Amino acid sequence: MANIRDVATYAGVSVSSVSNVLNGRLDQMSPATRERIEQAMHTLNYQPNRIAQQLKTGHVRMFGLLVPSIVNPSFSALAREVDLAARAHNYRVLLGNTYRQEDEERAFIEDMFAHGVRGIIVAASDVRKMHFVKAARQGMVIINYDNRLACNIDNELRQFDSVSMDNVEAGRIAASHLIERGCQNIVLATEASLTMSRSHKIDGFHTVLRNHQLTGAQRVIEEKALGGYGDTEMTELGYALAGRILNISPRPDGVVALNDAVGVGLLAGLRDAGVSVPDEISVIGIDNIPLSKLTYPPMSSVMPPLEKMAPLMIERLLQRIDNPQLAPEEFLFAPALVSRESVRKSDNG
Repeated sequence: MANIRDVATYAGVSVSSVSNVLNGRLDQMSPATRERIEQAMHTLNYQPNRIAQQLKTGHVRMFGLLVPSIVNPSFSALAREVDLAARAHNYRVLLGNTYRQEDEERAFIEDMFAHGVRGIIVAASDVRKMHFVKAARQGMVIINYDNRLACNIDNELRQFDSVSMDNVEAGRIAASHLIERGCQNIVLATEASLTMSRSHKIDGFHTVLRNHQLTGAQRVIEEKALGGYGDTEMTELGYALAGRILNISPRPDGVVALNDAVGVGLLAGLRDAGVSVPDEISVIGIDNIPLSKLTYPPMSSVMPPLEKMAPLMIERLLQRIDNPQLAPEEFLFAPALVSRESVRKSDNG
């Protein structure tokens, strides 16, 4: 079995150069040297001794990613971008599905400590829970994703970086786009259980309605999931919500979906009911999952800049592991409109 010296000899470099690649110190060499070393490792089938690495450094080159459910396409897209960002630093990502259950979250954290993982990204969960606070006290670097904390939070919670799309702005953009395209009776379709990010989207939606004096009718249409917060049932919820929306009088002519998965279900439910999108009802989602451009019609959406957010989260984990005194920060990213064919064209052309 090849060792680090064999790799160095094969690549024609020093052992320290191979070590730099293994430990992500890539700024200390040219791309050509890095490629030669990686090719040597591949050719010799070199496998770094992870146990020895953990004994030496106290941690392994892995991060944890905690999501409510990978079945939700929004979290699948997040996992892909986080994995790509981690790989750029020669890190791997361990994924945990928790279904927002505290026992599952605690077990995941315990597993991460046991494996020598020093940093985790917690997606769409409440980091105010005691098991997250306790983990941070014990040295785990935690990034709070898509669940902004209030400005007046307790000092205990200032241990976490916060990275999120501006969900208030996302709700505002979606509602504004429908109104700008001529929709006059719009609603928001959502799962009934509120999280902070869902509440923020609804707040942005309501802000637009108030600005256009459209506050008189029922505007938020809810469907309760069979389990938890509906993370595994979003398309089914959207399908059911289509029937609810069609029973409203007067019938809405525009719908903001809580996320694209709900939007996909809405499109299917409206199609099966013989309703034309966007001629009779316009639909816009939030999250811009890859499936959105493949629906019929292709669905408009509001996009979080994941390709910027994921690398930042990995960089922050690395920085705060190297420097525990580095103060946590909040990073808020602006969403962008992706206009496709599920929203009617404006009356002006």
